[in-house]
Amino acid sequence: MMSKKLLLYTIAGILFTSVSGTLAHFVYDWSGQNILAGFFTPVNESTWEHMKLLFFPMLLYGIFTIPYLKQDFPCILCAYPVGILAGTFAIPALFYTYSGILGTNYTAIDILIFYISVIFAFAVVYLKTKSCESGDARTGEKLFLPWLAILLLAACFIIFTIIPPSLGIFQVG
Repeated sequence: MMSKKLLLYTIAGILFTSVSGTLAHFVYDWSGQNILAGFFTPVNESTWEHMKLLFFPMLLYGIFTIPYLKQDFPCILCAYPVGILAGTFAIPALFYTYSGILGTNYTAIDILIFYISVIFAFAVVYLKTKSCESGDARTGEKLFLPWLAILLLAACFIIFTIIPPSLGIFQVG
């Protein structure tokens, strides 16, 4: 019964993040290019900006669902940020791998990468939640380090929206 609950929340998370991320692609323009919207949604077509499509919707879903799941699944507290990070960084890893091999990129594959990364992110959360010992989940460093990484990445998304470094991942391409 408990595994079914986790599976249902995982499927709902995949759907929420997929739909929200897809809509988020257009929010910056829909908002009249409002900088606050740009902190959380892509402001251009760079790979870095597209990482926001997974990161922020999945984080939002987690903020609302972790309180409902942590009693039955204490390991979700450390599994969730690991899944967010894995899915977010899967986007550039997959993009640069396939476009490097093919020598170009295709919009259909780019879109597919987003959905694959969302599924991958939630698979990491699901499997890590089910496989760890609940006592391990409550140790300080196992909670602190992944959530610190989430906080730092969120800060980077905001800062680099305003001042993007001159690296390839930040270039519109």
